[in-house]
Amino acid sequence: MKPLYTLKRSLAAAVFALGTFALTSPASAQTPPASTNTTDSASSDSSGEKTSKDPVALIREEGLNHSQATEILSYLSDVIGARLTGSPNLIRANEWTRDKFKSWGMINSHLEAWGPFGRGWSLKRFSAEVVEPQDIPLKAYPNAWSPGFDKPLNANVVYLDATNAEGLEQYKGKLKGAVVLVSPIRDVKERFDPLAVRLNETNLLELANAAPPSGGRGGGDLPAGFNRGARGGGRRGGRGGPSMNSTNASGTNTFAGPRGGGRGGGQRNLGFAAKEGASLIVSASGQGDSGTIFVMSASIPPTDTERTNTGTGLFGRGGGGGGANTPRVYSTNAPAYPAQITVAVEDYNRMVRMIQAGEKLKMAVDLRVQFHTKDPMAYNTIAEIPGTDLKNEIVMLGGHMDSWQSGTGATDNGAGVAATMEAVRILQACKLKPRRTIRIALWSGEEEGLLGSKAYVTSHFGYMTNITNSSKIAESDSSDSSSTNSRSRRQLVPGPEYDKLSAYFNLDNGAGKIRGVYMQGNEAVRPLFRKWLEPFADLEAETLTPSNTGSTDHISFDAVGLPAFEFLQDPLDYSTRTHHSNEDVFDRIQPDDLKQAATIIAAFVYNAAMLDEQLPRKPLETTGGRRFD
Repeated sequence: MKPLYTLKRSLAAAVFALGTFALTSPASAQTPPASTNTTDSASSDSSGEKTSKDPVALIREEGLNHSQATEILSYLSDVIGARLTGSPNLIRANEWTRDKFKSWGMINSHLEAWGPFGRGWSLKRFSAEVVEPQDIPLKAYPNAWSPGFDKPLNANVVYLDATNAEGLEQYKGKLKGAVVLVSPIRDVKERFDPLAVRLNETNLLELANAAPPSGGRGGGDLPAGFNRGARGGGRRGGRGGPSMNSTNASGTNTFAGPRGGGRGGGQRNLGFAAKEGASLIVSASGQGDSGTIFVMSASIPPTDTERTNTGTGLFGRGGGGGGANTPRVYSTNAPAYPAQITVAVEDYNRMVRMIQAGEKLKMAVDLRVQFHTKDPMAYNTIAEIPGTDLKNEIVMLGGHMDSWQSGTGATDNGAGVAATMEAVRILQACKLKPRRTIRIALWSGEEEGLLGSKAYVTSHFGYMTNITNSSKIAESDSSDSSSTNSRSRRQLVPGPEYDKLSAYFNLDNGAGKIRGVYMQGNEAVRPLFRKWLEPFADLEAETLTPSNTGSTDHISFDAVGLPAFEFLQDPLDYSTRTHHSNEDVFDRIQPDDLKQAATIIAAFVYNAAMLDEQLPRKPLETTGGRRFD
């Protein structure tokens, strides 16, 4: 298969070089014709060569040879820095991106509030070191929303070496004011595989030949051998890296218990240490080595240490505690909980081994933080390129601007933000006039559970709810015998723009170049996307996979039956080194990959905006509901 695949790509590149690919505007959304009806379409001179009026050629020229993507990303990540939801840095990023859009001549550039989210958090000062029996500077980072100290802490270190409730009895009365280590020693294996990889032809062929997803929803149906990555629902790479088993889907450290006690044991030990009055909880980075620290949110300790409920977080998955009504660490009504930091695995392991050898350790920790409660709302940045004859319809693109606190959010997801911003800049610089309005959205609250995009979709496009009216259920049952399934009893409540959105395109799988598109179970878009990718075969973007991918903001759209897509990207070192770690920084970006991604996104968005009809939609039933107006 490899020679055939290589030949196909070479032929596609050769054909494009001869200038035979022009932008098309199909008369049918599913069967694109060979010609276009737009005034900006490509024209040919007597030799058959394309002139500069070819929109895709203009987009390529601007995006590949005059890119501003790295400058955008450098300011966002280097200058503004980490952008935790609710923090002053994120507000600064909201305002800076809004003003950038205005400077490019876009309209309706504004911050759109959602929430209330809760309280923000900023780190003001931090250092940690062992001071007895010798001085050992520690590579560590505070967990987001951790409380701080009014003055530096100088306290004894205790290793909570217990695997069950009975084992905790020996520590009663010994933890008050202490620094408590709650993780087990983690074996650090030698790395013989590369940290960074690109998708190879075998990987891409597996994706292209993947079975159609069942149900059409986000999250599953990945070919064998592909890693789901760090967020439990569709982070994908060719070889990828280990899952971040130290954290859950919404970013809360789960404190795996000593000697394999698991998440339940970790939560039990955390609850016990908090109840006993520990001053500081210390965990080991659950992934990474060589000073790479994977760290996200603090946890609210469980109040019942006899139980091992790990249903933590937003929508039952993050921020501490189980159940939808449980306060999160960012909630304004969160209960008191101890300060929490994460230490690089090598430093953490050494402390545990020293304690096991009989040494008495003491740590000095200076941790100053600030909680921000003045404004409980969070904000998405929105801007538009106005359409022409179909201006009341919309094509959207975007990525999430919020990040975690230990790095600068360059790969997650500054790269996606920079690429989508650059895409609209390219369209403005080329002076292209789309038929539909193009709207960009830079989301917040993604790391806490897609909160910003969910709120936006609910407000603008609609939401799913249970059918509570018995007559409607009966009517639905009589019209469709399959409606006895609980999923069919879900009802779409459409919003004011539900019928106006043609598509949403998202970028949020790291900093690798685009290799294709996850079609999210929407086979009807295949002929369109195939034609739109043809001019980029020379840039190695060819693969269309029916597979779903989850845990990114396009899921908020897909969940209500709207066409929404994530681009397939090279994984690079996203799962192994940068995703939610202190190494998520600008220097892990590949500039040529960023240029390529922005250029392809610009072309896709423009193509979608120029169609005669909107992109085809999956049946609403495949998203778990039906529409009732």
